[in-house]
Amino acid sequence: MSKTNKILLVVVVVLVLALIGVVLWQTVWKSQSYYAVFMRTGDLYFGQLMRFPSFGLKQVYNIQVNTQNQENPVSIQRFKNVFWGPQDWLKLNRSEVVWMTKLDPAGQLAQIIKNNPDLQPQQGAQQTQAQPPAESGQ
Repeated sequence: MSKTNKILLVVVVVLVLALIGVVLWQTVWKSQSYYAVFMRTGDLYFGQLMRFPSFGLKQVYNIQVNTQNQENPVSIQRFKNVFWGPQDWLKLNRSEVVWMTKLDPAGQLAQIIKNNPDLQPQQGAQQTQAQPPAESGQ
């Protein structure tokens, strides 16, 4: 093997090891913090920020506005649970991001996501809403 081929082989091995290191860092060692990302379109997304292989969010949540519901006009929904069934990954165009910020792990939204990651209705809340009001027997 010529000297040039040996150097090329070493460079390729180093690049492969660096790539493996970046992937491991993203998946294993990096803290799983949640971020809020506000887009130029006015959309606000929440999720775990990913920078490699593409810039985006995983475990994505978004804000739903329901003007018909006066008690809860705003709610948060898991992106993968929308009716058209997307994957739980959202690739973002960096030039369309207006701002982004890390959510406080002790904050209300981060705790809701941690305790109920799929944002399914709680059993107790479901039962109370499903029961009709008690009628008086007089």
